[in-house]
Amino acid sequence: MRAVIQRVSRARVVVEEKITGAIESGVVALIGVGCEDTPAEAVYIADKIAHLRIFEDDQGKMNRSLLESGGAALVISQFTLYGDVRRGRRPGFDQAATHEQAEALYEDCLRALRSHGVRVETGVFRAQMSVELTNEGPVTILVDSAKLF
Repeated sequence: MRAVIQRVSRARVVVEEKITGAIESGVVALIGVGCEDTPAEAVYIADKIAHLRIFEDDQGKMNRSLLESGGAALVISQFTLYGDVRRGRRPGFDQAATHEQAEALYEDCLRALRSHGVRVETGVFRAQMSVELTNEGPVTILVDSAKLF
């Protein structure tokens, strides 16, 4: 499972001209599910989202987590995180999970994140979405449950 985590001052997702999720201070997490992923990876990603120390403390150092900052999470499913562009010009998605497997593990990740007490907003799984955000810092962190990076 992969995540792109961005620290934001505001964000929202729009589906068919309707806002389906919006937050103020917190993170936007784009989540991709791989074909080999299990519920353990979903919990791992949720724990990283909740506990990464990417928010500034009183001294201006990135030393606080999402939980400590009191922020929210806007979590968006994004299978293109498993796009492989090592060959050719068109991404291959052989390592991405099927939509049934991906949706189940995406929902597991949402449940695990909510179990930490994080307010979670979402888009619509498999929908065409427009994500708007203001990245603060900018701070963008890549997380991979296989610890490839």
